Parts: sequence; C-alpha cells; structure tokens
Amino acid sequence: MPRTADLPGSPATSAGAEAVLAGLDDEQREAASAVSGPVCILAGAGTGKTRTITHRIAYGVHAGAFVPEQVLAVTFTARAAGELRSRLAGLGVGGVQARTFHAAAMRQLRYFAPRVLGGPMPPLVENKLRLVASAATRARLSTDRTSLRDLASEIEWAKTTLATPEDYAKRAQAAGREPPFDAATVARVYASYESAKQRDGVLDFEDLLLVTAYALEEHPEVARQVRGQYRHFVVDEYQDVNPLQQRLLDAWLGGRADVCVVGDPNQTIYSFTGADPDYLLGFADRFPDAAVVKLERDYRSTPQVVGLANKLIGQAPERKSVFRLKLLGQRAEGPEPRFLEHPDEPTEAAAVARACRAMIEAGTPASEIAVLFRINAQSQVYESALADAGVPYVLKGGERFFERPEVREAVVLLRGAAAGGSEPGALVTTVRDVLASTGWVEHRPPPGGAARDRWQSLAALVDLAVDLVAEDPTTDLPRFVAHLAERADAQHAPTVQGVTLASMHAAKGLEWDAVFVVGLVDGVLPIAQSLSRPDAVEEERRLLYVAVTRAREQLTLSWSLVRNPGAKRPRPRSRFLDGLVPGSTPTAPAPPRKAKRAKVVLDGEAGELFERLRAWRSTTAQAASVPAYVVFTDATLQAIAEARPSSLRELSGLPGVGARKLDLYGEDVLATVSG
Repeated sequence: MPRTADLPGSPATSAGAEAVLAGLDDEQREAASAVSGPVCILAGAGTGKTRTITHRIAYGVHAGAFVPEQVLAVTFTARAAGELRSRLAGLGVGGVQARTFHAAAMRQLRYFAPRVLGGPMPPLVENKLRLVASAATRARLSTDRTSLRDLASEIEWAKTTLATPEDYAKRAQAAGREPPFDAATVARVYASYESAKQRDGVLDFEDLLLVTAYALEEHPEVARQVRGQYRHFVVDEYQDVNPLQQRLLDAWLGGRADVCVVGDPNQTIYSFTGADPDYLLGFADRFPDAAVVKLERDYRSTPQVVGLANKLIGQAPERKSVFRLKLLGQRAEGPEPRFLEHPDEPTEAAAVARACRAMIEAGTPASEIAVLFRINAQSQVYESALADAGVPYVLKGGERFFERPEVREAVVLLRGAAAGGSEPGALVTTVRDVLASTGWVEHRPPPGGAARDRWQSLAALVDLAVDLVAEDPTTDLPRFVAHLAERADAQHAPTVQGVTLASMHAAKGLEWDAVFVVGLVDGVLPIAQSLSRPDAVEEERRLLYVAVTRAREQLTLSWSLVRNPGAKRPRPRSRFLDGLVPGSTPTAPAPPRKAKRAKVVLDGEAGELFERLRAWRSTTAQAASVPAYVVFTDATLQAIAEARPSSLRELSGLPGVGARKLDLYGEDVLATVSG
C-alpha cells in the first residue's frame, strides 16, 4: 500500500504532520497516511468517516504530499461540503476545494463557457416543472403538479444514468422502472423537454455535469488547465455516485489514479435515483494496486445497537469478503433493543408517542428522539399521536428551514436591527426582542399545527444565538446575521426542538440518542414493489440497516398486526426481523416472487383487500379493452392493499399511482378500499 514513507523526502516525521494523526485509531491512521495512488476507504456507520478523510487531506498537506489548492473533495450535499471545509480549517488547512459535484462543475463551466460554449454560461433552470409542463402539453398529456413532479424525476433519472430519449424506454424496462406514464410517452416528453431547453438557451443541473465532462473530454486545452489545477481527488459517499457523476470524475482524472473514494456498501439505498454501487464495489478491480482500508470501529452506537445491525446485515447474501464490514462497538454498554408488536397502527403510534413523552420528561431533549418509517404516508398517524400526547415534533423533508416564511421574515428583521448597531453582550436578548415584534412569545408555544411549527422555527433561532454566545461571548448581532447567511447558503438548519419524524431515506447521515423504527411489516419493508427482484429486496434490507444505525443508545423496532382496529386477520411482520426478534430464526433469502403470488405474500386483511382490488381491476380493464396491468400492476395493488389509503392525497403518495391514474381510478380505488 502506498505510504508517505515512499514519497520523495519522506516528510512524515514532521511535527505538524504527525500531530494530525494523533488521536486517530489504527485503521483511521492507516487510511489518513495513505496519501498517494488510488485509495478506497470502506467506512462503516459511525466509524469516523469525515474525521478520517479530513485528517488525510490535512496530513497530506502538512507532509508536503498535497498542495491545498490542488485538492478537490466532492460530496453530495452543500452541508457535507461545508462540514469538510470547517473541519479542514480547524486542522489549519485552507485552500482545499470542498464542494458538491454540481458546485464544482458550475465553477469550472462558468470559467470555461466562453471557450466551450462561445459565450457566458447559460442560465440555470432552478425548477424543471415549467419546462416539463410545456413538454407534456406538446405531448398532449393531461397532467397535474404531482404527475409533473413524477415526470421531472423520471427525466432526472434518465439523465443521471446517461439514457437518451431514444434509448430511454429500453433502459427503463431493463432497470425495472415504473414511470408515471408509458415509457414511450415519457420518452417523447423527455425529447420535448430537451428541445425546450435548447430553444430557451438554458441548462438544468444535470447539464452542468454533462457539459463540464464534455468540455474536458473534447477540449484539450480545458482539460490541461483543469487537470493541472486539480491533482488529488477525494469522493465522499462513493456508493451513491451515478453514471453521470462518474463520467465527470473520470474526465477530471484524465487517466490518473490519484483518487481516494470513501463509502459504505451497506448504506447503498439510492439505486432508484440512478446511484450505482458497482463503482465502489468494483474499485479494486479497476485499480488493482489500490490501497483498501476498512473502518469498522463504531463510535456512535452502543454495542447492543451495533450487534443488532451486524446481525441484520449479516443475513444478506455474501459479497466479496473485502467489502464485508462488521462493526465493532466502542461505546459503553447500553440497553438491549426492544421489539414490540401492537394490535393495530393507532395503538402502535400511541405507544410511541407515550414513550417519547416519558423520555422527554426524564430529561432527553426532544430533538434527540426520532421516529423513522418507510414511506411518507405513514407519518400522519404518528403526527396525530404525538400531537394528542402534547409532544412537539418536526417533519423532516418538508420545506427547507431558511425558506420558511417566518424564518425569512425574522432574518430580514434581524438584518435591519444589525444595521442599526448592536449592544455588546446582548445578542440573545436582542434576538428575543426582535422575534417578539413578530408576535412570538418565548414561553407560550401554541398547542399544535402550523402555529406550533412557526413557533418552533423562531425558537430555533434563539437557541442558535444561545449556542453561539456559549462558544464566544463576544458574538454580536452583525456576526449572528452573517452566521445565519452562511448557514442558509450551506442549507445547514439549526436544531428545532421536537421529535423528528422522517423517512428512512431522509434519515441517512443523521443520528439521535433514541430511535423508533416503526411499521415493520412485509409489503411496507420490504416494500411491495420490490418483492419480484432480489436486488431490490436487499436494498430494502440495507435501508433498515441505515435506520438501525441512526440510534446512539436506545432503539425500538415495532410493527402492528393490522392497520385499522377491528380487522380480523394479521399481516406478517417484516421478514428482516426474522433472526433478530428473540426466539425467531433467520429465513433463507427468498427466490424472486412473481406478482401473481401476492395473495400469499399479503395474507390476512391486506390479502383480502388485494383480491378485491384485483377483481375491480379486471372489470375496469375489460370495460376499457386494455390489459389489466395497464390499469395498475400487481405491485401497485399490493402497495394499496398494505397502505389502505383513505384519501386521494394518501393514494397519490403510493408508488405506481401517478396523476393520470389518480384522475381515472382514484375514487373507485378508495371505494374498493373502504368496502
């Protein structure tokens, strides 16, 4: 494995470089000191991934292996990039470019556009919906906002996987996509969308990466300048890279191998967006001389949580041994994870709400508790239960914090107050006074709903001011306002005091003291439409693994036998819990399940509803003279049978139910569900 000792001058003994390695464990130190050649860091959940890669960069700089300005570190979120920059600054390293893929591409394309495009960089399409709506109209489609969002997402998937309008239908079928309209129609909308962009002279965010890659591939002078500027690359969350991002990375590298990739194959959960874990899994094949370092010491979770996570992922089919990570808990002992069965969903939600309230009353901050579920439609029953129990909550994945109207208004008022001067040592009082002018009362939070959400947003600004003063008592209002601007740019919202409600996907990268993972029944996790594909089922297993590893100390996994009170026959708990629940045994990986076996998969109440839905579908298809699957696929009927939607809004959130089908069949489906 390449080591610093192999470098000319061997400066590894310098005090600055060695100081950077102090405090790292043996594996982190090994990864941080591998500063030349291709490097693959397999970093398990909670193993100090960000700490390791920032110390690696800092070590390379202090050891003389890196020039800071020649390092480009790319990640997937502005917040993660900001965290990299902040930690590097704390290590005494400035000048390193830590950016998202899109931010790095934008910076380069803006500079090279006159050479590559013959003029300044075209404007960016901030939101695709207008152009997609125009393209759909030209394709004579009847759409609403939901179906337009689905079409925009499908176009994004096509572009990130490098599918063109001409080969979209074939590629979508091969990938098992369930587009909102038939594939040929989506391809027409996609082609029309691309034409509309060219007509308007604009680029979308996928074009940023595509055109930048093209500039490097087809313009030697551009490639020479960029590759001369950037000689060392770090790619975070490499398991989430898609083909378009990999193409840009290859263009940046230009055949060189000075790249360090960091990822966790056990946290590959975004294949549906185009992410391709094969780039991580095949890294050692592509670079046979690559240094591969495993980080398995988990500093986040108790040994009890770690043990459960290992059991869960250990039941997955074997990968190459080099990619098998087994976490080693480093924290003190904690409580055993709890497994709870409930008679129905409202009872399950009420039990979770009571437990959250008891934790808060015992001293656990509400912001250190999370309730995680598979699909967003599951949140409603928990929102109601928490509200009934008087427990504040925050729904993650909603409107961005700094775009909320009350926050924007507050920032404007704070900026105005800062312009008028600030009394030293009075930041928190000043912030409270400014917010009070909007009607906010600190110690009188409203009981719930939108008013409570608004109160919590403003309270989070006060809490942030308190935290900043605790770090630096000299912080004044102008510096606070500047800090808010930096956070807004990085999409780094302050902590809102409430129990977090989030989907398992939205929870990735986060952690809490206590986590409730709820609704763990077959057909929800694994989700119904994954059942015909073993690879999709395994991604669902990894999704549960991500949820489990969010917990630091307390972990509760629960399920309910039926959805609504009074239903007669139970539904099966998630197969992923077999071998985890005390007294149960692991089940062997099941062969691919064909959709026609859905009655077996969905027994009990859901199975009965599934059969009613199939009967309705058969009648509807005959009346329209179309095949049954054109109405709804069996996978979609399974999802409906499990979720039992009671409104068009809930129905529209299920996979395979686009706006067109909602208009055509929505009321009939709800009538069938209600019996």
